Amino acid sequence: MLAENAGLLVVMALLLGLLVGSFLNVVIHRLPVMMERGWQRECDRYLGRDVQDAERYNLLVPASHCPGCKQDVKAWQNIPLLSYALLRGRCAHCGIGISWRYPAVELLTGLLFAVVAWRFGWGLPMSGYLLLTAVLVALTFIDADTQLLPDDLTLPLVWAGLLFNLYTGAVPLEDAVIGAVAGYLSLWLVYWLFKLCTGKEGMGYGDFKLLAAFGAWLGWSMLPLIILLSSLVGAVVGIALMLLSRIGRGQALPFGPYLAAAGWIALLWGKQIVSWYLGSYVH
Repeated sequence: MLAENAGLLVVMALLLGLLVGSFLNVVIHRLPVMMERGWQRECDRYLGRDVQDAERYNLLVPASHCPGCKQDVKAWQNIPLLSYALLRGRCAHCGIGISWRYPAVELLTGLLFAVVAWRFGWGLPMSGYLLLTAVLVALTFIDADTQLLPDDLTLPLVWAGLLFNLYTGAVPLEDAVIGAVAGYLSLWLVYWLFKLCTGKEGMGYGDFKLLAAFGAWLGWSMLPLIILLSSLVGAVVGIALMLLSRIGRGQALPFGPYLAAAGWIALLWGKQIVSWYLGSYVH
């Protein structure tokens, strides 16, 4: 049914994206906290301190609750978009404001899922690209908040891209393997050249791994376009923020969101952009 009805497929992808976006809100909030607690335990063990058994904290435990009154969020209060509208953006118990980020992530994920379904249609490739899209949304917001791109997301994304192309042939496996290696090494070289010239770190290792993941999913030929698009968008946003006095000169900005956006654009329209550019250049 979904294979024969493109409109229904897009609607179902939109609804699935809203649900996935609700879960991504949990990932975005909790994964950095889980990482920080893990680092603290490792430091305590290394320094010979007593490691106290902390209460369980992961993506499932404890249940979602209000940060103000600590009341658990009921099922009807956790319906994507609708609950936020019904509650008027406030906790049903204590009235504390609920961040606009939650419905924004849900809506964004739903719209991106719908576009992927419209672009690729029903099939295994669409399923893989929905997974890639979901992880990119999580990485974007985590990096924007913490300037971290967790290995727990980037490294599995590299292996998932290679396995995806092994089974689908969407990109020749040789191109995917070369893409993963070239993606990592290209930014790694830029990092060290910048550090040798300035004595500063221009980006983090998470950016290398994210570009390696794009190489694994899309092949090496898409890497120049991704680097170009992400650099242009990052430069424009950085200049705009400086002009608006939102950031100071020399202040670090997360590069992951621009890389993720550029990679997603390359996923959907990369071949057309490259063909248009090469055609324009020839003419």
